[in-house]
Formats: sequence, C-alpha cells, structure tokens
Amino acid sequence: MSSQQSEDWLEPHYLCSPEANVYDIDFTRFKIRDLESGTVLFEIAKPPPTDSEEADPEPEQEELDPNAGRFVRYQFTPQFLKLKTVGATVEFTVGNKAVSKFRMIERHFFRDKLLKSFDFEFGFCIPNSKNTCEHIYEFPTLAPDLVKEMISHPFETRSDSFYFVDDRLIMHNKADYAYDGGLQQ
Repeated sequence: MSSQQSEDWLEPHYLCSPEANVYDIDFTRFKIRDLESGTVLFEIAKPPPTDSEEADPEPEQEELDPNAGRFVRYQFTPQFLKLKTVGATVEFTVGNKAVSKFRMIERHFFRDKLLKSFDFEFGFCIPNSKNTCEHIYEFPTLAPDLVKEMISHPFETRSDSFYFVDDRLIMHNKADYAYDGGLQQ
C-alpha cells in the first residue's frame, strides 16, 4: 500500500458533504450532565463572534478543512461507564430557512459491536433562531468484561451522529471516546 493509500484509509468517511447543511445549522454549545447528581461532566461552547466577524462574515482565510468541526474526541474517567442516565444539552442556530422535522439518530459502537442507538426529535425551528434542547440518554448496562475492554482501549469506542431535516440527511458527525482519564499510564 502506498503512503497516499494508507493516509486515505485513515480519513473518516462521511455520508454527506458539509454543503448538505443548506439550513446553516450550527451547534454553538454542548453540555453533558449526570442526571442523578446534576454534575456537569463536559461542556464546550463556541466563542461569540467578535464585532469584526459580525461586520464581515466572510473574512479572507486560508483554505479550511471541509470536515473541521465534524469530529469530537472525548476523554472521560472510568466512572462515566457506571452512569445510568445523562442529559445532553445542545444549543444551535438556524440560518434563514425554516427547519422542519429536525431529527438526530446516533449510534455508539465499541469496535464493531453496536452498544446503543438513540433517536431524538428536535422538531420545528424558525429561521434565524437560536435553539436549546436537552436529550436524555439512558445507558445500557454493560458487561464488566466489556467495560474493562473499553477502558483498556481508548478511542476504540466511537459514535456516528446523523442529522435529518424532512427525512433528508444534512449532517454526519463522528466522535470517539476514551474512558481511561485519571488512570496512571
């Protein structure tokens, strides 16, 4: 295998291009919390646009990676795998087109084994709006041997998130997860 072929093999495969998001949906904040304790486990937000960015929404930039922002890497402690229910709050903006039947299907895998599939409806979003929604994830009970494997093999647990508007795929994002945070290496 040539060097270029091996690099192509490593590139993630997405089922739609970034241009499929004709609704200009942009996720601006994301928070995960344990519903039992209320503890925030993870939170990230895009910085608000500066005055100059608002005045000139298309600043001259170097060519950007078209897949930038489509992949997230999470690092959790082993305790995360013991949680029963978490809430994931997303904040997102919508461009100048109305969004109807906004839906996310998310699948979580360890290696080639499906752990859980989630299906969430966002519903209708008006044009040029900022929206917040919390989805409740009920985690499956995992066998102790599987938990040990997931902890021992960071980033081999992955997810694909598929976003649809009117039953048409408009975004495909990926993530991977490590559960060895806080352990001595």
